[in-house]
Amino acid sequence: MKRVLRWIGVLVLSGYSGVALADSAAASVFGHTPLSLAAKSIVGTRACDRWAVGFDNDFLVPGSRDQDYTYGLSALHISDAGEDSFVAHPLQWVDGFVGLDAATRRGVEFGLYGFTPENIENPEANSHDRPYASLVYAATRSERIYPLSGTVVSSQLTLGVLGLDLVGDLQKGLHSVIDGDAPQGWRHQISDGGELTARYSLARQQLLSAPTDTLEIKHTQSVSVGYITEASWGLNFRIGHLNSAWHNFHPEQASYAETSAHLNNRSVERFFWAGIAVKARAYNAFLQGQWRDSAVEYSSDEVRHLVVEAWAGYTHGFANGFFISYGLRGHTSEIRDGDGDRNVVWGGLMVGRNLE
Repeated sequence: MKRVLRWIGVLVLSGYSGVALADSAAASVFGHTPLSLAAKSIVGTRACDRWAVGFDNDFLVPGSRDQDYTYGLSALHISDAGEDSFVAHPLQWVDGFVGLDAATRRGVEFGLYGFTPENIENPEANSHDRPYASLVYAATRSERIYPLSGTVVSSQLTLGVLGLDLVGDLQKGLHSVIDGDAPQGWRHQISDGGELTARYSLARQQLLSAPTDTLEIKHTQSVSVGYITEASWGLNFRIGHLNSAWHNFHPEQASYAETSAHLNNRSVERFFWAGIAVKARAYNAFLQGQWRDSAVEYSSDEVRHLVVEAWAGYTHGFANGFFISYGLRGHTSEIRDGDGDRNVVWGGLMVGRNLE
């Protein structure tokens, strides 16, 4: 049953690709495209060379405890599609199979993240709480910008390894430095010892109205197939002093540490942001395991397949191209019963720079 759920998203993905392909047409979703919308959208197609790093941790939430999505690290670089790169070949092949246009921009991301139960000092496996789980990953990303329709279609292919000791060892090392509780149960994590995994995702951002220098509102439809298989719809807005292209900022596409890094222009800006997403999640390897059996894992009927996620934060960009961003994020419980039946909340701190 796990394998059926893991790849059932292929059918959804096939239908979604047809929607994404429609964006290659020149017709505007606004009928006669407002000049301000077209101009601001085209800004995003100029030369691009940006990097960003992100750090997520539940201790960034006031009064939080070390549990659930406990921490994540990510580093992202994005630039114009430009010259062909062998790193992008696997994603290009999948994008071509799906039928997407050539990419306008490409990105490369590396990172890791981990999950723990509530009582990390318990050395025994607790079948009533969420399992320890981790992912070390490398991802390639591509974007297609359609200025006339006010849409951006992005795709991402993530290759990774579940169950490596690295994520737990880093947590143990950090806790020894800060005199925190020592996590004792990492040997019970999902796919302990390492297991290859992958995920392919598609997202379509669309403006809901012509953006201004103070307010942007958009919605995003997305699907993914792999270690997280789901379909989602999200609504996101930002308000303040805006200078970066609307599609550079996409917290609704974040999946824990993945794709959580934001990008801005080389200009001063400051804004608050918030949003909400509804996710129909068919399969989550961090709870349900993959092919190998694990000490603690949940069956499909023991998890909730409808999850509501929300986020809010503040970003400040500087004239030298640097920016810093802090946000809070959380989602409703995925586990139906037991100690693991609780909402998940974490915080994130991101730093980046525009090099062009």
